[in-house]
Amino acid sequence: MWKYFVFICVFLQTSNAVLESDANTLVLLDNLAIRETHSIFFKSLQERGFKLVYKLADDSGLVLSRYGEYLYKNVIIFAPSVEEFGGDLSVEKLTEFVDDGGNVLVAASEQSGDALREFASECGFEVDEEGASVIDHLNYDVSDVGDHTTILTSARNLIDAPIIVGAKKSAPLIYRGTGLLADKENPLVLHLLSAESTAYSYNPEQTVKEYPHAVGRETLLIAALQARNNARVVFSGSLHFFSDEAFTAPVQNARDGTINKQASNQDVATAISRWAFGESGRLRVAKVNHHKEGESLPPEQAYTIVDPVVYTISIEELVEEKWQPFKANDVQLEFVRIDPFIRTTLKQVNGGRYEARFKIPDVYGVYQFKINYDRVGYTHLYNTTQVSVRPLEHTEYERFIPSAYPYYSSAFSMMIGVFIFSFVFLHFKDENNAVSAKSGKADDKKMQ
Repeated sequence: MWKYFVFICVFLQTSNAVLESDANTLVLLDNLAIRETHSIFFKSLQERGFKLVYKLADDSGLVLSRYGEYLYKNVIIFAPSVEEFGGDLSVEKLTEFVDDGGNVLVAASEQSGDALREFASECGFEVDEEGASVIDHLNYDVSDVGDHTTILTSARNLIDAPIIVGAKKSAPLIYRGTGLLADKENPLVLHLLSAESTAYSYNPEQTVKEYPHAVGRETLLIAALQARNNARVVFSGSLHFFSDEAFTAPVQNARDGTINKQASNQDVATAISRWAFGESGRLRVAKVNHHKEGESLPPEQAYTIVDPVVYTISIEELVEEKWQPFKANDVQLEFVRIDPFIRTTLKQVNGGRYEARFKIPDVYGVYQFKINYDRVGYTHLYNTTQVSVRPLEHTEYERFIPSAYPYYSSAFSMMIGVFIFSFVFLHFKDENNAVSAKSGKADDKKMQ
C-alpha cells in the first residue's frame, strides 16, 4: 500500500514540472512510427506535464494560432525529410512563432528537406548538403561496419553549461546524422555538442569528390539559439540521437574497445529539452526598490546630488514549476546617465534579494538603475528604473567648505593685520618729535 502511495506522490511531482501555460506542445512527425521509436523521450515529456499533440508535418489541418492567440507554447519537429509544411504552417510562420516567444526543438538527419534547412538558416545555423553524414573512422561504434557514420563523441565536447546539458557525464554520446555549422561570432548561438577532432561531415556517395563541409571540432552536432526575447531553438543534426535505441543500447568504442552499458544520450536529451522548453534557466525580477539611506520609500520628486542611496532587487528562478530565490555572486548594477557613472556588484542579502549602497555622483540629470544580467543558459535579465537627480538648493550648500580653509585663514589674517597696523599707527608717538616739541616751547618762553 505504501509503495503505491509513494509512486503516486512521485508521479504527481514529476507530472507538474512545467507551468500550465507552457504545457501545450505540437509534435510534427514524418510518420507516426516515430512515436514508437522515440517513445522514451516523449514519455519523459508527458511525465513532466507537457500536453503533446501529434501531427504529421504535411497535415493539411496544421495551424499554430487562432484569432491572434497561439495554441502551443512549444513545437517539436521530428520530421527531417519534410519539404514543405502542411496547412497554415510555414517557415515564415515558425520564424514569427519564435519572434513571439515560442520554443522549437528540431531534429534533422542525413536526408533533411528544404523546410528544415531554410528554418535553420533563419536561426543562424547551416545544415550540410543532402546525403552528408558525420563520419569518424576512429571514434565509432563497433556495430557500424560500413562508412563509420554511427560515431561516438566524448561528453567533454558538451558546452560547459550544466543548466543546459545537465551534470558532467562519463559515458560517450552516440550520434548518427548530418553536421551543422554556426557563426562563432554570433553571441545568440550556442554550440551545445561538437564532434571529435577526428570527425568530418561528408557525403561518401557523391560522384564529384569535394572537400568536407566541416572538419574536426568545427563540426557541430547540436546547436541552440536563445533569441533576444528569450525564445529558445535547439537544432540537432540527428533524429537518432533522441531514439529509444540511442537511449538504451550498449555502446563500444572501436578505437580503444571501451564498453558502456548505455550512452549518455538520455540524460543529455532530457536536460536539453528541459532548457529548450523553459523548465530550467528561467529568471525573472520579482521586486525592485530604491531609497535614501534611513528611509524606506523613493523620494517624491528627485534625488539630490551626493545623496546616499540603497538599491535592492529580488531575482527568482523557475525550479520545478515554482519560483525560488536565485543565488549568484556576479549580478551587477549600473547607474547610468549616458554612460555608466557607477558600476558595482550587488551583494546577496537574503535569498534572492540583492543590494547595493553608493553615493549619487555630483552631476545632476536623468539617470537609470540598470540590471543587465546575461549568462550562458539563463534568460537575459534586463531591468531599468529611471530617476531624476537635481542640484543642491541655495540653502543646502555648506557654509564652510573644507577645501577653502586656506582662503578663510588668509582673509582673517589680513583683517587682524590691518587692525594691528591701524592700532599701532594711531597710538604710537615718536620720542624725537616729543623732545623737539618741548625744546621749542622752552625757547619761546626765554624770548618772552
